[in-house]
Amino acid sequence: MNRFTKIGLWPALAALPFVMSACKKDNHPGGAAPQMETLTVENVLQSKPLVESGTFQGSGSPALILPGQSTTISFYAAKGEALSFATMYGWSNDLFFAPANPGILVYDNTGSPIEGDVSAQVRLWDNGTRINQKPGSTVNHPGTSDSKNITEVSGTDAQGNTYLPASQLVKATLKYNGNSNFTLTLQNISGGTANETPLSPGVWSVSYIAGGNLLAPAPLYTSGQPAAHGLTNIAEMGDNSELWAYVQSITGIFTPLSPILAVVYNGIDNPIYKAGELDRVQGLKYLAQRGVADTLANYLKGLKGVKSVYILPDPASKVLLPVINGQAGSKVSQEIAVVKGDRLAIATMYGFSNDWFFATTGNGVDATLTGDLSATLQLYYDGTAVDQFPGAGVTQFNLAGTPLTESQPISVVPNPNAFTTLPSIPNIIKVNLQ
Repeated sequence: MNRFTKIGLWPALAALPFVMSACKKDNHPGGAAPQMETLTVENVLQSKPLVESGTFQGSGSPALILPGQSTTISFYAAKGEALSFATMYGWSNDLFFAPANPGILVYDNTGSPIEGDVSAQVRLWDNGTRINQKPGSTVNHPGTSDSKNITEVSGTDAQGNTYLPASQLVKATLKYNGNSNFTLTLQNISGGTANETPLSPGVWSVSYIAGGNLLAPAPLYTSGQPAAHGLTNIAEMGDNSELWAYVQSITGIFTPLSPILAVVYNGIDNPIYKAGELDRVQGLKYLAQRGVADTLANYLKGLKGVKSVYILPDPASKVLLPVINGQAGSKVSQEIAVVKGDRLAIATMYGFSNDWFFATTGNGVDATLTGDLSATLQLYYDGTAVDQFPGAGVTQFNLAGTPLTESQPISVVPNPNAFTTLPSIPNIIKVNLQ
């Protein structure tokens, strides 16, 4: 449970709409004997399956959500992503409320955001670790231990105790705030019913989606399997600390990198871009928004001072995948011929963004140098598409969206940024010249 594996994922990611191509133009004026260098670029990101997660609770002390009270969850999501959560049915031995996996869907089949009452997607579950007493304020905790799998409670539990549908006890309402941001309000409406109960502090999460597949389709629990990672503490005691610690450990960054554009040039400035300028409309926009380098590469091939142009896709997946469950990330290499005075610059898309790209800073690097060049890279915003939460943006091209056009100067992506905190660049992309 809650682990994402390469089985079925790698082919799905390979289907991302990055385009692979290769082109090369070599010339070495003056007859200088070139030296051969090997350029290697690797995606070294220790990827995580959850794009976002958090906790929720009531406003009192203890922080229960009592009948008549409510709490909110604010989150970002792309098409196909869903919100999962878990909270204890407080007056029970080990019952909890949660949506059926993968969670509450927040877009319809047309890609439009869903708003309004989504309570029908909430379910009541038996954790299977305690014998159920009649629910109510007199339940003895912790009760008699049991060793069953998680099962849905539909009307009655295994001991014959009866329950109203979860949607009549917990009201869930979605509001779309724009720019892929939602607010879910959870209201305890159990007051005065036969199943009146407080709700405990809980945990929520949103999984990445890649190639149409969620990386964590069962992020908090799996029906028919034993509870794990601290869910039992929520279901039995309303303690969300252990599950929250686990969920935090699998929340972070996941992104492929587009096929690498590498350029060797001499006597000119960095031909790919210049910070502070608008996109030059030479093809960088397509690299930054879609991971497609062909247009820019074809332009550079005909540019005076450019000696060699390469596009380096991963042979298997086309894009450069990150480290997944300890499986090494993608690595590409290219032998290049250079002479004294040559400069080298590379560029690649931060795949799960609107228009972010990694590129060699300034006027590139001395192409005859050797060693780790990762520190010479920076993450830039191309200024051609409105930013959204990376990996959870409804208009991100590689998440089946259409970028929203804007026109701003190319600039460094701040870290932390308005949405998240990224690992350091050498912990995402490694560049080496030998």
